[in-house]
Amino acid sequence: MTVEQASLADKIDAAVDSYIELLNSGTAEQIADLYAPDATVEDPIGADIRDTREQLVEFYSVITGMEDRTATLKWKKVAGDTAVFEFTLVTKTSGLAFEITPVDIMVFDENGKVKSMRAVWRQEDLKQL
Repeated sequence: MTVEQASLADKIDAAVDSYIELLNSGTAEQIADLYAPDATVEDPIGADIRDTREQLVEFYSVITGMEDRTATLKWKKVAGDTAVFEFTLVTKTSGLAFEITPVDIMVFDENGKVKSMRAVWRQEDLKQL
């Protein structure tokens, strides 16, 4: 592995950790900052692709607007320019609680910014607690 590859792997590793932390306590704008300007988000796979910063902020505002949210990383793998990871997200609002455990696939640019994110989950995976 070259120093460049190690450096990108370290950036990707840190970006995934930041993503999980920001899902816990960050703003939609901070999460959107993890993405490259031309990034795409397909969450879940098969949904309309979001490809502007405004769409990303709107998308993540749903999560960051919850009364309570807890994201817990279960595992992650990093290879080349790609990270695959599974996490559990529990959200609470208006007396209701929901849990989902998606697997996210993120591809990164050379600066460690997310170029694309695809989330693997189905509607049946969203559980009311």
